Amino acid sequence: MLTLDADSEQAQEALGARLAAALGGGCVIYLHGELGAGKTTLVRGLLRGLGYLGTVKSPTYTLLEPYRVGGREVLHLDLYRLADPAELEYLGLHDLAEPDAVWLVEWPERGGNRLPAADLRVEIAYRGRARRLTLTAHSTAGDAILATIQEY
Repeated sequence: MLTLDADSEQAQEALGARLAAALGGGCVIYLHGELGAGKTTLVRGLLRGLGYLGTVKSPTYTLLEPYRVGGREVLHLDLYRLADPAELEYLGLHDLAEPDAVWLVEWPERGGNRLPAADLRVEIAYRGRARRLTLTAHSTAGDAILATIQEY
């Protein structure tokens, strides 16, 4: 487990870029936190860290925003509005996702057992105006990401 603090939106984006630098192949990252905690801000930083220059928006209404960055597929999901995990089947995620895709899933608890297991869990909590991010590995890939971030 690793705990990091971000005292601004820019600092949180920088942590996302740091996370991007630590990614190896494909992985699944679950993002937890209250509304407005900065899950999409972290995703924006991660995408920028991978070299994406376009607009990064929250997929609250579309549920899914796919990105192609540097030959890598990144799937950003926001499941806040999901009423039933079975609705994920309509998105065709498992047909869409390449084997080395990066999954960034906000509100993963709403996806039930229809999502791939997390390699890394990121919990974002309010600390006054700042945020505390707690990263927990749940696989060998997650362990490798944490080890790389700690060296960064």
